[in-house]
Amino acid sequence: MLDRLNQAMDHIERNLGDTVDVADLARTACTSEYHLRRMFSALAGMPLSEYIRRRRLTVAGAEVLSGDATLLEIAIRYGSGEAFARAFRTMHGVGPGEARRTGAALVSQPRLAFRLTVEGNSSMHYRVVDRPAFTVTGFKTRIPLIHSGPNQAIIDFVRGLDKSARDQLEKLSDQEPRGIVAVCDDLDPSRAEGTELDYYHAVITSAPVSAPVSAPVPEGITALPVPPGAWAVFTTSGPAPQAIQELWRDVFTEWFPSNPYRTRPGPEILRTRLSPDGTEADAELWLPVERETTR
Repeated sequence: MLDRLNQAMDHIERNLGDTVDVADLARTACTSEYHLRRMFSALAGMPLSEYIRRRRLTVAGAEVLSGDATLLEIAIRYGSGEAFARAFRTMHGVGPGEARRTGAALVSQPRLAFRLTVEGNSSMHYRVVDRPAFTVTGFKTRIPLIHSGPNQAIIDFVRGLDKSARDQLEKLSDQEPRGIVAVCDDLDPSRAEGTELDYYHAVITSAPVSAPVSAPVPEGITALPVPPGAWAVFTTSGPAPQAIQELWRDVFTEWFPSNPYRTRPGPEILRTRLSPDGTEADAELWLPVERETTR
């Protein structure tokens, strides 16, 4: 997988003066656009589109300083007129004309290359299960994505829910993972910090909430139907929320590159059990996956 990602990086470099088609990159990496964007963001720490933009402006900056081409020629090659000048100034802090006149110091985005690094001797615990269709049933809101530390939007949302409604909701759980779960859906493909997603404080049920159930149904809940498919289930224990956020990171940076699976569209489900003082957590992360096809 890492070799294919590096071939995609080569493809980007060859096409910086042209349009970089993500579909072509995905074909080069032998994966889907959806998985490529998520994999790249997890590995590189930035969205794929942002990396391409920064590499293009890095190369354009070098050409501006060299003086071998006119500013108009460079603008046409790497953008268009005022849009190129704005993008150039956003990244480098000066416009292309001023940079050429003064020889200003510019910002450089290094070319990325992916390599396997072995760290520690710990193993990642997981299983892959096939699940029939089920329903995510719970309270829904829209929140920003936070990569590190507590997500205050989630904390405020859950605290604002009526306790009796939460207790009623938990009684509706009849599928694994059992009990109250956190569900993330409709994430931005870039997975950039601050982009928004649908968050559910929910349970997993075998039927929609409109079907007869044995427990009272709290008001204001939303149902998210989930089709059948395979799920990779990862477990971890440790400090909260660091252990959970590190598990999410390690799954995308270590497990996927080393295993014959890729993500598929669908919600991401997290079941967490906190220690009495809230400082430690046992967690189970469910991700929708499919086997990589042999090419």
